[in-house]
Amino acid sequence: MISITSEPIDLCQILVEAKDGSSGGTTLFVGSVRDHNEKERIFQIHYEAYKEMAEQNLAEIENEVRTRWDIKRFVAVHRTGSLKVGDISVAVAVSAEHRKEAFEACKYGVDAIKMRAPIWKKEVSVSGGGWVEGFPLDSE
Repeated sequence: MISITSEPIDLCQILVEAKDGSSGGTTLFVGSVRDHNEKERIFQIHYEAYKEMAEQNLAEIENEVRTRWDIKRFVAVHRTGSLKVGDISVAVAVSAEHRKEAFEACKYGVDAIKMRAPIWKKEVSVSGGGWVEGFPLDSE
């Protein structure tokens, strides 16, 4: 399951989608809005995406993951719209027969989404905030 959505991310649904009877483990990464950046307090983040291209990028990332690791399921969901501190912005889950593959594939998936998906974020802060360097420049 791959999705760019304005709806809240349901972690239970993510885990259901990632479940596979032949898997010995599932790794789940959950990214959420934190209350600060390097300089100041953050109140909100607004995410925008080129949905069709972002979903295509996520599908390409899934194919890369499947080529490099023996995984069973790959789930990636990224949220758009205005999110408050604590809201979930991204979730990636990978199930595999063994934990090593699940962990490595999940990390690769999260990092690739951050670097390549056309998803932009605007921080709302004490000073007013602004757009954050990201796709494709930010590899954090």
